[in-house]
Amino acid sequence: MTSGPAPENGATETAAGRGRKAAEATTRGAAATARAVRRTGSVTGKAATGVFRQARRASHAEGAGDSGLFRLIELHAFNAAGDAAVAISLAGTLFFANPGEARGNVALFLGITMLPFAVVAPLLGPFLDRFSHGRRWAIGATMGLRAIMCWLMADAVAANSVAMYPAALGCLVASKAYGVARAATVPRLQPANLTLVKANSRISLAGVVGAAISGPIAAGASLIGPQWVLRYGALVFIGATILAILLPAKADASGGEQPVTLRGKKERFRVPAGVVFALRCNAGLRMLSGFLTMYMAFLLRQHPLAGFEHKTTLLMALVIGAAGLGNTVGIGVGSVLQRISPAVTVVLALLADAAMAVVTAALYGLLTAVLLGLTAGISQALGKLALDATIQRDVPERNRTSAFARSETLLQLSWVIGGFIGIALPLIPRLGLGVLAGLIVGWTAFVLINRPTRGQVAENSGMTR
Repeated sequence: MTSGPAPENGATETAAGRGRKAAEATTRGAAATARAVRRTGSVTGKAATGVFRQARRASHAEGAGDSGLFRLIELHAFNAAGDAAVAISLAGTLFFANPGEARGNVALFLGITMLPFAVVAPLLGPFLDRFSHGRRWAIGATMGLRAIMCWLMADAVAANSVAMYPAALGCLVASKAYGVARAATVPRLQPANLTLVKANSRISLAGVVGAAISGPIAAGASLIGPQWVLRYGALVFIGATILAILLPAKADASGGEQPVTLRGKKERFRVPAGVVFALRCNAGLRMLSGFLTMYMAFLLRQHPLAGFEHKTTLLMALVIGAAGLGNTVGIGVGSVLQRISPAVTVVLALLADAAMAVVTAALYGLLTAVLLGLTAGISQALGKLALDATIQRDVPERNRTSAFARSETLLQLSWVIGGFIGIALPLIPRLGLGVLAGLIVGWTAFVLINRPTRGQVAENSGMTR
């Protein structure tokens, strides 16, 4: 009997020991978790720091740090990040509605996209040409205006208000104005040992990086609510406004150009033959891009390829994503080539698009559709880099902004025409792609038949009358 309580005490001590061991194990686990979190944070921080240093080194390479071009490179990354947020927001309202209604909404939006150019080409370009000082403030104003428009669009989306459309229009006008002002500023910050094609491609590559980083963030913000994507975009444009003001003073320097007089007889500028030729080539590239964007978006969603009947999102990502990948590859190629002839580049880009369009129309399938998107992306990127370099090289400073404004208008009009054709045609692959192949082959023949001679290029380049 006296030994009876002993098991209870032993059991109690055993339970207490198990409790202490469990507590110690929990403490050790918590300490291990804390160490793992610290290590992960340290590794992540070092990786982020390393990426930031590599990006800074790339933006400062080949004299860009000394000339101040790196500021424009970093600014363009912010611009692309903000534009990505706006694009994701608009895509959510246009392409993921009822399929029948979506085509009508897209047609309306294509018409709206042309309205900014009614302002940019006839008004903004000549204004910036006449008052070439203050480019930093002009670029900053386009960023600040987009920040305001994004916030207004967010409120309109939250309230399901039609006020979103004028706000979106204002955002588009400011975006196109930025593109014109930025392109005209590049020669002022161009390093001595960097060609214009490479300078433009370096800036465009920064835009790709900015959009790639911003895209997932904007997509995450959309999970909270569609208006938060636009509010995130507004914050990005506020940061871009600050970066624009911090651009080097050389961005405002006239560089000794002769300003257009505000009195007396106004000079009329004759667009150099090389610029006209590059514009015609790029018009064909943009028309094909607009067609593919609209036609394939609806075709792959409503009539997916065999084996992808329940994977339309993946199918669209493969085909349309290939165009985005091609754009990145084209920009990367332009940034690493030591010497590149703009005239040869635009011709090769147009020929590649025409050939791939014919192949895809004849042998429509997943592989050819992906290759067509990839080819279109590469060709459009290289063609635009060559066009910008041609304008920056051949057009005098006093007319350069107007030339960029008019070229952007023509390119956007070509893209819209291609898009309208794409949404108007029946969703029959061989018919739609056959029409595309015929259009691009015919345009290529027209451009090559009417290409300027060497004498015309030498005579007209940079001349005024």
